[in-house]
Amino acid sequence: MSESPAVRYCGRDFTADEMKWIRRMVLRRDPNWTRRAMSVALCEHLQWRKPDGALKDMSARVALLRMHRDGLIELSPPKQTGVGGKPKDLAQVADTDWPSALIELPQDLRQVRPLHFEIIKAGPRSRIWNSFIERYHYLGYKPLPGAQMRYLVRSANHEPLALLGFGAAAWKTAPRDQFIGWSAQCRERNLHLLVNNARFLILPWIRIPNLASHILACCEKRLPHDWLQRYSIPPAMFETFCEIPRFAGTCYQAANWIQVGQTQGRGKLDVRNEYALPIKDIWLKPLHRNWKTVLNS
Repeated sequence: MSESPAVRYCGRDFTADEMKWIRRMVLRRDPNWTRRAMSVALCEHLQWRKPDGALKDMSARVALLRMHRDGLIELSPPKQTGVGGKPKDLAQVADTDWPSALIELPQDLRQVRPLHFEIIKAGPRSRIWNSFIERYHYLGYKPLPGAQMRYLVRSANHEPLALLGFGAAAWKTAPRDQFIGWSAQCRERNLHLLVNNARFLILPWIRIPNLASHILACCEKRLPHDWLQRYSIPPAMFETFCEIPRFAGTCYQAANWIQVGQTQGRGKLDVRNEYALPIKDIWLKPLHRNWKTVLNS
């Protein structure tokens, strides 16, 4: 008889024996035992891997942090900030580190096409991307969960226009799962084929009609190739969540995304209805005609 799960984090059940192993690992208190080292050790011990075989160390790190916050384990303070986390003074990154706003602002989409998509990787460009999200996006900056892809969108003249961040899909969303036709088992098996548009920021000095929907249309063509190259996974669908009444989702509608319902105003870990969150519209965008067969296989 298999052991019943003790707790669930990041889409994985942790048994009581596994939690005992995690507590013993945390209690090592080795001065060089970083949170990253713990997450890698956890993945190796549990053989917790992505479909491409790589360790799910970012998911493990998030799971350990949530266990800490829930009082199940006690982590030592992080040894540093800014590497995989939120820099101390993110909003204070100098504007001189990033191209300044255009002197003559473009007013028409034809003035900025064709758009250029720069993939943001670790390093100075990453810190600058993070700083602009922190400063200008209403949700601010925090690390994207799991597999991820970040872009800087530039004009034909290479001036910055927008920033996008894509990450792992939400674990469970009833309207989305009903639209796809997912059972719980099928969702767990194929969730990695969904990609969440977690951040979308048009820089505040840019005012170009139809730019946002055009960027989304470009992402539909661009991201599946980039995701496949990075993770060896061909995504089948995009999802995103638009807080209401703050956003109407007009650009997603114009880019032919489908509004399938709304969230319940609860966090994904709020099983006791203790934390009220803004209600959001759920938008989906299938990426090819066979999406339903692929996601239900």
